[in-house]
Amino acid sequence: MGGMSAVCLILMIGAAVCLAACPCSDPALCDPIQHSRDSEVYVFHVSGKSWKLYDWSKVTTVALFAPYDPELMCFAHSKGARFVLTGDVSVKEIVDPKQRSAWIAGKVNLAKTQYMDGINLDIEQPILPHTPEYYALTDLVNETTEAFHREIPGSQVTFDATWNPNCVAMRCYNYSAIAELSDFLFVMSYDEPPPIWNKCIAGANAPFNQTITGYQQFINLGIDPKKLVMGVPWYGYDYVCLNLTEGNKCEMGKCSFQWDPYSYAEGNQVGYMTIMKQVNSSLTGRLWDDVQKAALFNYKDTEGKIHQVWYDDPESITLKATYVKKLGLRGIGMWHGDVLDYSDDPVAQEQTKAMWKALTP
Repeated sequence: MGGMSAVCLILMIGAAVCLAACPCSDPALCDPIQHSRDSEVYVFHVSGKSWKLYDWSKVTTVALFAPYDPELMCFAHSKGARFVLTGDVSVKEIVDPKQRSAWIAGKVNLAKTQYMDGINLDIEQPILPHTPEYYALTDLVNETTEAFHREIPGSQVTFDATWNPNCVAMRCYNYSAIAELSDFLFVMSYDEPPPIWNKCIAGANAPFNQTITGYQQFINLGIDPKKLVMGVPWYGYDYVCLNLTEGNKCEMGKCSFQWDPYSYAEGNQVGYMTIMKQVNSSLTGRLWDDVQKAALFNYKDTEGKIHQVWYDDPESITLKATYVKKLGLRGIGMWHGDVLDYSDDPVAQEQTKAMWKALTP
């Protein structure tokens, strides 16, 4: 914003904020979004300019996991969608109330200078119950929500939760309090351990029954369903099969799913665009597993090794999105919005359209 004039304000939380001139052609687009829609479609933006081709008739919030782009801010606001920061901080630092307050003030300052609408707290660190970090994390959510709501009218504070509330990857958070104190939880219903991980057999990234059981567990804690947004994966995993059984079970090597659902040591994460380019030339074509309710296919690599790829597609996502409505959840979202093929290829366009449509059947 070099050369632009700036207006400096003193926030109630004690931080000085210098607002650069609005970068939008219409200055009204720099105003924070204050209205809410009946249902959320929450999108994580990671890279590139593919955001221009999102289905903006559905998008309600874009969480920024990429460098700040004022053009995206203006565009999102023109569509009535919120545009929010991401926030991550060491939980050891925020045990100190002064450091916690300073971190929050910095994030509010940044959001204001960039004309943004809130923050997505993506902490994802191991915390044991009833430790100083356990209480500090809850305080962080409470104080962040208070500061953002006070300083940016209509702003949104959300928190990324594991696929169930039961200390997944040692993240033993006070989810009932965090849900109450934030606007809602974005539940990361992906990178779940396959139901048969102990047998080292490849499986779905987000098997249906296991996924919906996680939501039931959140609700059993007393969390209002309207405080839960279902996250679905727009990617899958590619596993090398040491042995492929007659029943098409892909047997792998040593598994590490028990302690860390994000350590898919035996599989490589693959985006939906890549999967769609592979499936038609695969050994099997698309298959469907009616137990895990997910798609899969097998292929052979250049070394002659058999691979099995498991992924979510419009059929599996529609099943989950229907459950969102049935249970009365706040909405749905995905990790992440940039892994579809947004090219002008007619086949790719239909595939991309189908994935967006599946979010709101």
